[in-house]
Amino acid sequence: MATPARLFDCIEILLKNDSGKTMLAGKENGQWIKYSREEVSVIVNQLSAGLLREGVGPNDFTIAGRDKIAVIAKNRPEWVMLDLAVQQIGAVLIPIYPTIGEPDLEFILKDSDVKLIFVNDGDLLEKTRHVQPNLTHLKKIISFEKIEGEMHWKDLLKPVNEVIVEEIKSISERLKYDDLATIIYTSGTTGKPKGVMLSHKNILSNVLASIPCFPPGDDFKALSFLPLNHIFERMVTFIYLFKGTSIYFAESFETIPQNLNEISPDLFTTVPRLLEKVYEKIMQKGSELTGIKRKLFFWAHSLANRFEINKNQGFLYNMQLSIANKLIFNKWREALGNKIVCIISGGAACQVRLIRIFTAARIPIMEGYGLTETSPVISVNRFEVEGRMFGTVGPLINNVEVKFADDGEILCKGPNVMMGYYKHPELTAEVMEDGWFKTGDIGMMVDGKFLKITDRKKEMFKTSGGKYVAPVVIENKMKESKLIENIMVIGAGEKFVSALIVPAFENLKAVCKENNIDATDNEKMINDPFVKELYKNAVERYNQFFNHVEQIKKFELLPHEWSIDTGEMTPKLSLKRKVIMEKNKELIKGIYS
Repeated sequence: MATPARLFDCIEILLKNDSGKTMLAGKENGQWIKYSREEVSVIVNQLSAGLLREGVGPNDFTIAGRDKIAVIAKNRPEWVMLDLAVQQIGAVLIPIYPTIGEPDLEFILKDSDVKLIFVNDGDLLEKTRHVQPNLTHLKKIISFEKIEGEMHWKDLLKPVNEVIVEEIKSISERLKYDDLATIIYTSGTTGKPKGVMLSHKNILSNVLASIPCFPPGDDFKALSFLPLNHIFERMVTFIYLFKGTSIYFAESFETIPQNLNEISPDLFTTVPRLLEKVYEKIMQKGSELTGIKRKLFFWAHSLANRFEINKNQGFLYNMQLSIANKLIFNKWREALGNKIVCIISGGAACQVRLIRIFTAARIPIMEGYGLTETSPVISVNRFEVEGRMFGTVGPLINNVEVKFADDGEILCKGPNVMMGYYKHPELTAEVMEDGWFKTGDIGMMVDGKFLKITDRKKEMFKTSGGKYVAPVVIENKMKESKLIENIMVIGAGEKFVSALIVPAFENLKAVCKENNIDATDNEKMINDPFVKELYKNAVERYNQFFNHVEQIKKFELLPHEWSIDTGEMTPKLSLKRKVIMEKNKELIKGIYS
């Protein structure tokens, strides 16, 4: 493959090699609609031409001068085609999470001076209409779904003539490796969203350095369901495109199990929270088994719990694990479509226990690490077992350097580090130090090769006794309990560490029914003395893994799950700690009063 200079060069490369192969696929009215490489190329050019007719383009080719186009939509083939079309005419795509609140939506659209907005459907059109009166630069809103009386994306698609083809070519030839490709606004867990400017060089260098970390082969199918608005899924999408992997877009999070069985993908990306949910469902089904089937299930699970990578545990263990894979774990693989070569996890720390168990079940998990500002990959556990280590985020990728500040903060340098924050040079200066990007994460190298993340610098806190506590490590350990769905460890400036706990309600209800406790009302259930004692024992069981200062002394059970819609979770399913603290300030006051 010739070395590409821009992200949209993937189309030209793919057309040289089997132009009829499926490039993108999405489900419409219950049917998978597939787009070949040739069809995508035609649509992308028509879409570019349509955008030029709407007066969108590079203008003077400066960052400020280039027109900005927002997309607020679920993952679908049109999303990727729009991305490629916008890129090759020198405009700039601003991806926005469909779940975003109106204040942040208005802020981003105003901050980026958006000229056109593509929305998924009527609901997102309505949300956008609410803030439209305050958007002076906005010319049109265009929908991917057909809405009566509104402009549809296909209205832009008209046959292109040689003149317009030459115009597109003339613009694309002026776009260079170092030019801005996109502006991605961070989810704003710590304040107002910041627009991260990423160039073709930033993302493309990351793509090319990450490709060797993936399993070899180009005849793969991938299922995509993590939001394309996030740099993790967007960058991996370009890995798929440059490798020639066919991308199938899941209809929604709810249809993932069905879509996995329909297309039998070879790989997909995920965030740890979704892996945890898959594991919880598996364990729930295992608990419902009886007799010999139940014994076999938990025997296999205990074997997987002892699995070590790059370590031969002897003939007997290997034989037992092989039997467990034939009898038990084959059902796990069937549930994932039965062809999974690997799963790539990112966005947050994954429980080591989960990676260990899935890997033993011949479902390798490649956990990686990075940030929006680093395009995103800094390190990743490789597909080859020599490049994987449990409890770490793998070796650094090529061309990326890391060093550690005096307090253990990870500093990163390389072609993947962002151009800066849009319109905010002072914020850029805050996170850069002599060319090194300050990640805000604390870490260390293991065996001189594997990067290990120990905590988020911003999330670490000091108790009133002056002792530092790393909450993420404690939270991940506590979530190993089948009774705990989610947890947030607190105690900044206090005498002791405490926690807010969201029960795993399905599992808790099952336990309550077995013990003749009313499980119809969450509020009543969590205040039952038996339930409180149950959670006290669960917390104490995991407290033993931590020193006295880090142990949870008190906790409160919450009656409702945390979610994106209710505001406690970011779109990549990380905790919004400030929101949770604010929503539960009276409970927290009670813990420490």
